[in-house]
Amino acid sequence: MERKLRMGMVGGGADSFIGDVHRKASAIDGMIELVCGAFSSNPEKSIASGKALFLPTERCYGSFEEMILKEKERPEQDRMDFVAIVTPNHMHFPPAKMALENGFHVVCDKPISLTLDEAITLEKIIAKSGKLFALTHNYTGHPLVKQAKAMVAQGDLGNIRKIQVQYLQGWLATSVEKTGQKQASWRVDPKRSGIGGALGDIGTHAENLVEYITGLKIKELAADLGKFGDGRVLDDDGNMLLRMENGAKGTMSISQIALGEENNLAIKVYGDKGSLEWRQENPNQLITHKLNAPIKIFTTNGPDLYPEAVQVCRIPAGHPEGYLEAFATIYKNFATHLMAVLDGKNIKKPDYPTVKDGIRGMQFIYAAVDSDRHNAAWTKLD
Repeated sequence: MERKLRMGMVGGGADSFIGDVHRKASAIDGMIELVCGAFSSNPEKSIASGKALFLPTERCYGSFEEMILKEKERPEQDRMDFVAIVTPNHMHFPPAKMALENGFHVVCDKPISLTLDEAITLEKIIAKSGKLFALTHNYTGHPLVKQAKAMVAQGDLGNIRKIQVQYLQGWLATSVEKTGQKQASWRVDPKRSGIGGALGDIGTHAENLVEYITGLKIKELAADLGKFGDGRVLDDDGNMLLRMENGAKGTMSISQIALGEENNLAIKVYGDKGSLEWRQENPNQLITHKLNAPIKIFTTNGPDLYPEAVQVCRIPAGHPEGYLEAFATIYKNFATHLMAVLDGKNIKKPDYPTVKDGIRGMQFIYAAVDSDRHNAAWTKLD
């Protein structure tokens, strides 16, 4: 293509954390530009947010319905190409459905929807529309996460036996939602978050990372969830045992009340030939062990990386690549795919999460909640 892709945004207005992340990440590789948006459920706030982003007044919309319908009426060479949805969970499905049914491709924040039924319905809508859909499980965009995945796929670790994953935060250790903190208030509200609290917010990232790196599905789990915040009805803590489809065993610990933790996502994978360890707070190192061999540490854009990792490194070794760059990789791969589609080219799908990853995340949430309700009984993810 001889132009950038044109992006419309739903959500992500003033005081939004994730909207700003999406805008920055989508712009990093110079393939996408923001051209319009419905940035808030409040029309006045939405239009003000759009103007603050220097968008033309006529493309600052009061609702996502207005944006989709009016963009559809614009000339093909001017209208948006896809919609980025960066709202709380309960507002993922409605704009995604409407955008797809009106001919627009979609990028959506995770989890994919409020309910499992919505996720399954959305899969059918995507298939019928023929449009592309990406889910922003951004941690899969890190070069060394892709290196870990490639090492497992190449057999470097042998048969996978054991997995340990954790995602620990402490920002909900006190009842900040009662102070009007916007990011907290919707996450503890089942009407906006769904049946999972920490499960949906960070647990789905841990689940996705396990299945992405190992290439194995979680067959069943046993979950013990906690609700420690005063008056909370959704989980803010949890510990799980995992059984993988190949017979491997796993443990998962998630928490948003782990006082002192910031964003401690980490995974260890053990095989019969080797093991690996990756930590999100130090994302530019992948620690590996081989049987009867010294420790080897891979670094971003360093030596001996597989092509899958090299392809997503942006800067020379020794220069840190982090959260925004990983997020940008999802957008870059989606944009590469969409540009090919718009040019009428048939290419192999680049590596980015799809609706199937979203359904797996919802199955994980539902299985964990059901298991906890039955005294941590083993529960299948189907």
